[in-house]
Amino acid sequence: MGVIFVNGWTDAPNAIATCVTTRCMRVRSAVIMAAIFNFLGVFLMTQFNASVASTISNMVDFGGDTNSALIALCAALFSIVVYSVGASLLGIPTSESHSLIAGLSGAAIAIQGGIGGINMGEWVKVLYGLVASIVIGFGMGWIVCKLVTIICAGMDRRRANGVFTYAQIVGAAAMSFMHGAQDGQKFIGVLFLGMAFCNGQSSVAGVVIPVWLMILCSTIMGVGTSVGGERIIKSVGQDMVKLEKYQGFAADLSSALCLLLMTVLGIPVSTTHTKTSAIMGVGSVRRLSAINFGVVRDMMLTWVFTFPGCGLISFLMAKLFMFVF
Repeated sequence: MGVIFVNGWTDAPNAIATCVTTRCMRVRSAVIMAAIFNFLGVFLMTQFNASVASTISNMVDFGGDTNSALIALCAALFSIVVYSVGASLLGIPTSESHSLIAGLSGAAIAIQGGIGGINMGEWVKVLYGLVASIVIGFGMGWIVCKLVTIICAGMDRRRANGVFTYAQIVGAAAMSFMHGAQDGQKFIGVLFLGMAFCNGQSSVAGVVIPVWLMILCSTIMGVGTSVGGERIIKSVGQDMVKLEKYQGFAADLSSALCLLLMTVLGIPVSTTHTKTSAIMGVGSVRRLSAINFGVVRDMMLTWVFTFPGCGLISFLMAKLFMFVF
């Protein structure tokens, strides 16, 4: 629950950032909408395509001792909260998706005594996601925004703004749905592991996540967004590129499409990086100078710090937990 709260605090606001900053919705209404569609994304996508959850569940091997495995898993989740809160206080940008992957990997290495705890066949999908979230997000943002400007070139500006106000609300709902489908599935994958270990199983075969747990996760994520989301909304929706309503719609639609593609392929990606890349693509339609490249630098710093930083904390935490418990 702590990790999911932090995700709602730092990642989930990206889904509604542009909708709020272009004044299509108020923060409170947007948070409620995000919580509802996050749940729908988790619930429906898990029913039809749980490949992201499967990737996360199979990415690491905690060994056959399920008691030790559960201790190491708890240590991994605890370390993610410690790293994310510490990085936030120090002003270091974070991605909860990357923190989760790094935390699980560090704990698996600790319990297995080496990289044998990492399933590289699944882990390599993370590397694909790093590249895809930027390249496809940016490219799709540029294409969608360019098509919108061409199609609506002859429209009255006031009428167009009215249309795109509602269109962007739909786009933000789609983005929230896909955030649930992506990030929600990542946490469902961890819950798969935890429930399997609690039942004495070393694999997730046959484990079923109850609906009430999905509702609880979505609610906790929504609470996290309401508590700390405004700062992220300002950073993503205002500081990077000054967006108009049609640009906000293009950014939401393109990032939702990118997340849908990655989810179907079972590739875990960062919602934050996908959305920011789409916004940069939208901003570049006018001119590249419209983009605040300081945000791009922060995104690169996320990669530099998160994987080794959170992974190391998780490794040490897992060793400590296994010694104490």
